[in-house]
This record gives sequence, structure tokens and C-alpha cells, in this order.
Amino acid sequence: MQYIVSMVIASLTVTPVGTKGPGLSRYVAECVRVIEESGIRHTLTPMGSVLEGTLDEILELVRTVHRIPFHHGVMRVSTRLVIDERRDKDATAQGKVEAVKAKLEKES
Repeated sequence: MQYIVSMVIASLTVTPVGTKGPGLSRYVAECVRVIEESGIRHTLTPMGSVLEGTLDEILELVRTVHRIPFHHGVMRVSTRLVIDERRDKDATAQGKVEAVKAKLEKES
């Protein structure tokens, strides 16, 4: 069986649970710093991050980022990961957005 290395687009949200207050930006900032240092293409959104890389790169990074709140004393972390992997063609997050916008323009 041949192993195919394809690019993955993933949506990642890491949520510390049971923090001392409602603000989570200090945890988010640390997660984003680690994502930026990884070299993986990413886009920060108000509700998480979009990551682009190989499946192995993404999963390794998710494991690392998921553990960050624990290093700050948080006792529970909920992580949501959505993976979009295509093997028929290369895809990017920007390309997906552009495809939808092009269809909207045709309908106008």
C-alpha cells in the first residue's frame, strides 16, 4: 500500500475549562505563539485557527497546542479539530474561500 502525503486544511479550537475567570486570551495567545513558531501556515479567526500542512504536521501540532493550558494550571481542556483532507487535488483555505465567492458572483 502506497502512503500518499497530501495537504490538509484543519480547523482547531482549544478551550480551557474551569479557569479562574471568563477571559481566555492569555491561553489563546500562547497557543498562537506555538502555532506561529511551528512554521505551519495558519489563519487566526475569532473562534479558532485554520491550519494548513500535512496530516502528520497538523496532528503533532494539535497535540502540542492541546497541552498548553495544562502547563498553566488548567485541569481540563476541550479541543475541537476538524480535518479536511483531499487526495484528488491540492487545496488551500484561501482556495476554498475563493471557490465559494466565485459561485456567489455567478449567481449575482
